[in-house]
Amino acid sequence: MEATREQTFTKPGYNIHTIETEKYKTNTIIVKMRAPLEKETVTMRALLPHVLQSGTENAPSASAFRAELDELYGALFFSDSSKKGNEHVLTFTMEAANEKYLHGEEGLFDRALTLLADVLFRPFVKEGVFSSKTVQQEKRSLEQRIRSIYDDKTRYASLKLIEEMYGDDPYALPAGGLLEAVDPIEAASLYAYYQKALAEDIIDIFVIGDIKSQDIIEKIETHLPFKERTAVSTKTEPGTSPAEVREIREEQDVNQGKLNIGCRTTITYSDPQFVAIQVANGVFGAFSHSKLFMNVREKESLAYYAASRLDSHKGFVTMLAGIDQKNYDKTVRIMKEQLEEMKKGNISDLEMNQTKALLKNQLQESADTARGMVEVLYHNIASGTNRPIEQWLKEIDAVTKEQAAAAAGTIFIDTVYFLSGKEEKE
Repeated sequence: MEATREQTFTKPGYNIHTIETEKYKTNTIIVKMRAPLEKETVTMRALLPHVLQSGTENAPSASAFRAELDELYGALFFSDSSKKGNEHVLTFTMEAANEKYLHGEEGLFDRALTLLADVLFRPFVKEGVFSSKTVQQEKRSLEQRIRSIYDDKTRYASLKLIEEMYGDDPYALPAGGLLEAVDPIEAASLYAYYQKALAEDIIDIFVIGDIKSQDIIEKIETHLPFKERTAVSTKTEPGTSPAEVREIREEQDVNQGKLNIGCRTTITYSDPQFVAIQVANGVFGAFSHSKLFMNVREKESLAYYAASRLDSHKGFVTMLAGIDQKNYDKTVRIMKEQLEEMKKGNISDLEMNQTKALLKNQLQESADTARGMVEVLYHNIASGTNRPIEQWLKEIDAVTKEQAAAAAGTIFIDTVYFLSGKEEKE
């Protein structure tokens, strides 16, 4: 593997993270803006990146903006919103070819950086606010995206479980926004919020590629003039389990029932036990050799899919399966039994070895792309932890069955949510 050199430079309004590497033929600049998840702002934040990239002062329409990208040898730009625990993260990514691979082409990095700065600092405005036409257009697209979740029953069931399980906890809010909050947004209110986010969010800027950190720092300071701020990260608490497990059933016109069982654990990414719970989740349900898949789907043929997922910033574990309604009781029983097997430490050497190999492979694959590498680094930044990739790989290898079982012992079922079809009962 080529040598990579990671450095962080703390500036008054943001942090710059540079990764010097010859691994990629592109140079990538990623800006991440982080703020608390809040009901009042979650939908404006979900809308904002789309409005910003639909036109700048210098390229006032989406097609003009795309033309600018094409002129940079097909540079790529995209933005999205996601959540890390109880925080809402906006990501803006600019990926451009490294000019040393283009004969006689100079200044490509600077032009890409200027275009990114245009999106963030020089959006297309009319009479001092965003263009109403653009905002209306992007609101319609956002409404369509939110509505499309209702049609994708697997995603719908996942979001519904989180909403039911977390109630008033900000984590219950979807990063993509709330349907009822889209309509009231106006160009002026969105523009005011944009200025607030620019001034107050926690900002991390990543630059990855065959670069010289010192040159990059000066360029970033010139092009991305974030003001000084005192931003404080929101502490994400896992929350407590109820006295008894809640069962929620919902009926819709679906061919296949969606069973989602939500669990809580006190172990999150910053915990010393994190890698042990990651291995435990791998043995339990993250892969096709895992206990849930083997016992629910392969042995009993009860499910179309059966898996578990771990949100490492919240301490949220989901067990999920696509089943026929008649198999509900049996599936729930087997899933609970498999969790008990984990807690008792009934884990084979094969399960451990396969899980470790796949987890390490996933991590190394992530680090193979600039964006993936940033996501791995951002886990550390967002949780105030330091777990470099090399160390993480070693920690995976070092986890024992006893440690995996002890980590599984912290997982408790909170809510069982089942979305079933109506016609099956008749």
